[in-house]
Amino acid sequence: MKALMLDKAGFEDWLRELAGQFEIFGPKANDRGIVNWQKLNEGELPDERPGVPKGSIKTFFFPQPETLLEFSARPGTEDAFIPHEPGTEHKPRLVVGVRPCDARSVVLNAMPYEDDPYFHKNRQNVVLIGLACRQGCSTCFCTWTGGSPVGTEGLDILAYPVSRGYVLEPVTERGASLVESAGPGNDATGAELKELEEIRSKAPSSLPETMELAPRLREKGLMDLYNAPFWQQLSDSCINCGTCTFLCPTCYCFDIQDETLRGKGRRIRYWDSCMFPLFTLHASGHNPRGEKVKRVRNRFMHKLKYFPERFGPLSCVGCGRCVRDCPVNIDIRQVINELLAT
Repeated sequence: MKALMLDKAGFEDWLRELAGQFEIFGPKANDRGIVNWQKLNEGELPDERPGVPKGSIKTFFFPQPETLLEFSARPGTEDAFIPHEPGTEHKPRLVVGVRPCDARSVVLNAMPYEDDPYFHKNRQNVVLIGLACRQGCSTCFCTWTGGSPVGTEGLDILAYPVSRGYVLEPVTERGASLVESAGPGNDATGAELKELEEIRSKAPSSLPETMELAPRLREKGLMDLYNAPFWQQLSDSCINCGTCTFLCPTCYCFDIQDETLRGKGRRIRYWDSCMFPLFTLHASGHNPRGEKVKRVRNRFMHKLKYFPERFGPLSCVGCGRCVRDCPVNIDIRQVINELLAT
């Protein structure tokens, strides 16, 4: 599949045309300068500052909340409490400016959600246009977890930002079709081709040295890691706020509730967190993870041991959100080093 060079004006025109087919979202700064996923207005381009937006793209695949079914809550009516599928609320979505680590999270989340029809329906209705990273931030470590700042996993198109605009590299057939719709584009100049190769070669070198973490952690004895002495000290500073889990692209815990209002009902799925004391509370009153240290240990063990033993890769893409936004400065990279040393 052939790459295409578009200058910034051509890229804007292309997005403007695609707006007829899709709702277009991308990283965008609010009035306080916080970059997050927002709908892009006509003529707006995604924010290109280094790093990842505040939240992850899981919001497009696990909406917060998500209506699973609807029903009439009027007793005595013919269709009372008979569930039916909710109506489609929006056009297909195109998310532009997705960093490779975020896109890779979609592939990882698809493993435990292999049989989830809601996840796969959302995945079919979302097109991802990636933005290659020129350099990593201090909290980035995708090269530890099997990723790359120019990786293509989970993407339909990868855009390389060059001086004049973007080089679009199709990844999937769907992406190739969209790139083809952009028209003939322009030939990249020699300087732009050199710039492209510099991104591919230099971006990985701006990040921590590549480590094959998943096989190394799979080799560790489960109970050796489970009983490691550092868990208590690590958990002492944790305040169980759940920030790490809500911002993490590969945390997918949820709860389900039914709600009714004025004769209408719906069943919703919404994000939950294994860091909350109520998450594992049984109806009997027993809580197998009632102590904070157990919840902290479970979160890291799931990402770094349980998930890779079941599926292969780590349940972490190295985006660094949890490192960047933890109010008490817990750093998953330090946890990884502790586990490797155990």
